[in-house]
Amino acid sequence: MRKQDLLGRWALRQWTQAYDDGRVTLPMGQAPRGFIQYDDDRMFCMIERADRQAFATGGQWNASTEEKARAYEGFMSYAGTYELAGDEVRQHVDMSLFPNWEGGVQRRKAAIVDGLLHLSARLEDGTPEARTASLVWERAGRAIIS
Repeated sequence: MRKQDLLGRWALRQWTQAYDDGRVTLPMGQAPRGFIQYDDDRMFCMIERADRQAFATGGQWNASTEEKARAYEGFMSYAGTYELAGDEVRQHVDMSLFPNWEGGVQRRKAAIVDGLLHLSARLEDGTPEARTASLVWERAGRAIIS
């Protein structure tokens, strides 16, 4: 993987998680929306379920706890710096909707196949939830999502 091949904005096409026990899930549904962008030294990623519902009980801060939890479950974002090491992208997380990622490194195997960016990560090895997350991205224009 070369840095110049990674640079720019990529729109999400697919996200699957294949568990060691044979299960396959779609964490953000069948048609997730989102993008990941790599600049010279920084990256950021935003992904959401396409079927997220607007709050009915209030605004951003005073909606019901249930609606806020549902919004969290249907969205993820993180940003930071990154480096390439062979076929691995190491994303050093400065900010994340999931606070446990902050200050850590998210490692992704990276490959470009037929013009598509494939990022994968091994998650929770050694547990009943061990799995491989695979995301497929296509080059995007200046639009935030495809």
